[in-house]
Amino acid sequence: MANVNVITISNVTKIFRMGDNVLKALDDVSLTIESGDFVAIVGPSGSGKSTLMNMIGLLDIPDSGSILMSERPITGLTDDDLSHLRARSIGFVFQQFNLLARTTASENVGLPMLYSGVAYDQSWVEKILAAVGLKDRSEHTPAQLSGGQQQRVAIARALVNKPLVLLADEPTGNLDSQSERDILDILVQLNRAGITVVIVTHEQEVTQIAKRVIRMRDGRIVSDERQTPVFIEGMKAIDSSTASEFHLYDGGMPPRETGLKGHIRKAKSYTSEALRAVTSNKIRSFLSVLGIMIGVAAVIAMLGLGEGAKKTMEKELAGLGSNLLSVYPGSMRPGIGPGSNAVRFFPDDITALRTDLTHVTGLAPRVSGKGLIQFEEKTWSTSVTGTSNEYAALRASLPDVGRNFTKEEETARARVAIIGRTVAKNIFGDKDPIGAEVKINRVYFQVIGLLPAKGSNGWQDQDDLVIIPLETAMRRVFGYDNVHSVDVQVDKTENMPEVEDQIKTIFQERKRIPPEKIDDSLTVRNMADIQAAISSTNQIMSLLLSIIASISLLVGGIGVMNIMLVSVTERTREIGLRKALGATSFDILSQFLFEAALLGVIGGALGVALGWGIATIAAVMTSWPFEVSTTVVSFVTGITAMVGIIFGFWPAKKAASLQPIQALKYE
Repeated sequence: MANVNVITISNVTKIFRMGDNVLKALDDVSLTIESGDFVAIVGPSGSGKSTLMNMIGLLDIPDSGSILMSERPITGLTDDDLSHLRARSIGFVFQQFNLLARTTASENVGLPMLYSGVAYDQSWVEKILAAVGLKDRSEHTPAQLSGGQQQRVAIARALVNKPLVLLADEPTGNLDSQSERDILDILVQLNRAGITVVIVTHEQEVTQIAKRVIRMRDGRIVSDERQTPVFIEGMKAIDSSTASEFHLYDGGMPPRETGLKGHIRKAKSYTSEALRAVTSNKIRSFLSVLGIMIGVAAVIAMLGLGEGAKKTMEKELAGLGSNLLSVYPGSMRPGIGPGSNAVRFFPDDITALRTDLTHVTGLAPRVSGKGLIQFEEKTWSTSVTGTSNEYAALRASLPDVGRNFTKEEETARARVAIIGRTVAKNIFGDKDPIGAEVKINRVYFQVIGLLPAKGSNGWQDQDDLVIIPLETAMRRVFGYDNVHSVDVQVDKTENMPEVEDQIKTIFQERKRIPPEKIDDSLTVRNMADIQAAISSTNQIMSLLLSIIASISLLVGGIGVMNIMLVSVTERTREIGLRKALGATSFDILSQFLFEAALLGVIGGALGVALGWGIATIAAVMTSWPFEVSTTVVSFVTGITAMVGIIFGFWPAKKAASLQPIQALKYE
């Protein structure tokens, strides 16, 4: 590739403005670098040599003039286009090494492959490290390497993508004499292997090894001379006839990696870097996610207890029955009460309801009162309900042990009883109650079934109950001649208003009640309306909980944003390095968004654990059920990741918008 121009710079001017002062860092500079050249650019501080290096490396763009990279003009290229060119054509060796502190030598060397689209190949990375004499140091971090070894890692990183040109900015400035000679020897060997080398230095001794020396002053090239290299004492390359020991590109490089596979590798790398960033500052990371953790803990605890309450309420609502109308004598309106206007329900009224009502699938009249139940030496005061055998199905109270009584037993005024779990526990203890004889208000009954457990509804124990046949209750236990209430089950919810009107019409006609007085004479309670009201209340409570959770997550998100802004500031030089190595704005944006999302997920996971623990303790202390589905946990964790991304976007965008040259110079 001799005599092929790698870099062509024509009439380039670069001006820096500091207030009213104007400084020409480059003043109408023209320069051509051929393939295989070894160029040393020298000059005093402020001469413009580093600015010229930045132009050659496409880290900066001129105010005027043109730059060609392998005959391709870079004028008008976007920042991302320049990043792609740097990734494929230029290798950088910096005076400050600029190695990522949290990664190994091997990972540092492989970093440019992430941005150039070359498939990562560990054997290729190890080959590069071996070529610079670090075969046994691949898993060491920069803190475990000497200055000379760190610079070797930087050279290996610059070579991994087989660049057209290797740019070294004061590569020996921070090294001892022996390390300096080792690095210079590597540069000579690389140049003999066919790699174009451009080195910026202020040391005259270093210029001896170059084939061409460019001297600068006040932003201009004052001389450009070719020379015969003279090697410094102590270098391995004693004379120009020594063959290169470098055969880095024998057999070719790893293949390019595109499509889904390439995106997956980048995602893995972003995740790995995010983990390193988060774990390197554990206390700060924990404090940044504290808000999210508290918010999620509150959500999980409230949702868990709320869901448990919902299940309990649904169970209680099921006990009320489906599509049920309950008819009571008198008015339930405040300030009125049963009063003298209340009608009384008699057996023939119940017969009329059974005959005249339409859309009805079940009907159960009821009487109730207090009863004293006795078994052997034990006595218990409980509620006794007399009803038809349809009651159990209407009220979801079919015995789960034993059986329900039959219509025949109801008609025959049989002395059979179905008891609740509280009654069974207090009267029978651990004994089997089925078949046992008990006394209810001094009347003998046989226990034939156990009611399903329903628990407390807040004002009474629903399991402290005995159910007996209606006729038995009216004639043998209480001596009533009227029914206290009637439960009517309707076939469809939409038919309930019609059936309610039918009930009122039947009693108006039978009791000769004026239409305007019917609401004072009896009450028809629509259990479906009660269920709808409770469901509506649950929805409102869920909405309030969601608002509280949103506020908590908002506060947590602001914490993530704050810590990400700090992280961007601390890692400005790292951002500049990544862009110099070929990272696009999207690569930097993705890197920081992954980190923000990880903070959100960590906060979410800790919050789930904390909320679960709080809710579990609260459930044990209050006997309130606690239930959280895996779907809710997954959803909440996903939301926290989104919170991290949303609040981390601005810091990530700020990082992505940094110019590489300004970022690399950041202190």
